[in-house]
Amino acid sequence: MQDDVETWPTGRLLSVAARMVEGRFDRFLAGLGLTHAGLIALHHLAGGPLSQRELAQLCRVTDQTISRTIERLVRTGHAGRAADDRDRRRTVVTITEAGTRALATARHEEQQSEQLLGAVEDYHHFRRQLITLISRTS
Repeated sequence: MQDDVETWPTGRLLSVAARMVEGRFDRFLAGLGLTHAGLIALHHLAGGPLSQRELAQLCRVTDQTISRTIERLVRTGHAGRAADDRDRRRTVVTITEAGTRALATARHEEQQSEQLLGAVEDYHHFRRQLITLISRTS
């Protein structure tokens, strides 16, 4: 198979690599009690408390989807949820210490693991290239 990979079109390489890395990362995250959606939410919550609606917008998902994600994060101890002191109708979501540790662990694993993106020669350059590709095609 290795010889065959050398002949693949770049689009196929990117697609297969994405599926492989995502599958490995999903298994790693499961060991932390997280999902990919939960990781994205924690990333945004690391900047400070957010309303459920704000978090949904930042994660680019519906209110219903973020509600399920938050429920799981609260259940696993990665996030907390409370009524907003200024507007009791709003729910504010915060990251917990456990969530902060899990986020740091996941970020480190993503960059350093040879099974994930630690396998690339220059992680930061690779990341910049992906951002450029996504930005120009979206």
